[in-house]
Amino acid sequence: MTTHVLVIGGGQNPEHEVSLASAAAVSAALRMGGHAVSSVTIDREGFWRADGIPPCDSAAESLGLALRLIAEADVVFPAVHGALGEDGALAALVALAGTRLVGSDLRAGAIGMDKWATKLVADAVGIRTARGRLVAADDIGDVEFEGEVVVKPVSAGSSYGVSLVTEEDELLGALHTAARFDRRILVEEVVRAREIDVAVLREAGGIRWAAPPLEIHAPGLFDTATKYDGSARFTVPALLDAAETSALKRAAIAMFDALGCDGVARMDFFLTDEGPVLNEVNTMPGLTAASQVPRMFAAAGVEYTDLVARLVAGARVPSSTVPVSML
Repeated sequence: MTTHVLVIGGGQNPEHEVSLASAAAVSAALRMGGHAVSSVTIDREGFWRADGIPPCDSAAESLGLALRLIAEADVVFPAVHGALGEDGALAALVALAGTRLVGSDLRAGAIGMDKWATKLVADAVGIRTARGRLVAADDIGDVEFEGEVVVKPVSAGSSYGVSLVTEEDELLGALHTAARFDRRILVEEVVRAREIDVAVLREAGGIRWAAPPLEIHAPGLFDTATKYDGSARFTVPALLDAAETSALKRAAIAMFDALGCDGVARMDFFLTDEGPVLNEVNTMPGLTAASQVPRMFAAAGVEYTDLVARLVAGARVPSSTVPVSML
């Protein structure tokens, strides 16, 4: 029986274009694999655009019409990165509709998108993170921090609003930059170490496994420009010894489980002499064939079309609570 997959792309955040690329690649791969695919795009103003949705006077009206597309699909694949997508907003909508979802549910998406909450979860399961503090945008003028720091919005993706501060007089500008993307700001000490990503996949049968780690080689801070201008290089599999690989994979799966992730998630680490230091979590990472996650699984022998098919096969109706029927 052919599975009908609704792929959602776009979104109301700075990662809109990246999301469109992920959605287009996912749709093409699913069609190659024999799935029936329909697509919907959320534009920058929040309007849902798709065949069958007439022009609407409001974003809410377009969403109401799009609910029929969600209800008619066997599986929803929300390839929307960042706020109002990856943060659990779309997972909640799909859960209310009772449709199977590719990826993490509301709870995992919301916590994973919140870098401060992620640090607390990591600490609870014994995974190190960089020393840092939480700053409210209203308190920017009172912030002091010694040494080099990284300033970032608490909830934003693709390194938007992230700055490396090496001089004291740079701090205020960096805080204001981060505040453009979130009212909560994270100030962290700089970790000088190798940058290693690890992708974890949950298969349809429930088994979770980590792909070979990938190392990022960037001329400086792996910021938004570096991520998309082609100046960064990747080595996959990363050149690691067996103990380093094992430690990274254990930490990645531990975070995947602690957050309650589903589908695929990418865990970004710094590898220090004392072991892995978690940087952040991506519960809906970039998913073009050239993105980091597909590269890692390709190194494990799972080609792009197979990876996307496995994600659809493992889709479940998202829920963060026990169904009433089970009580």
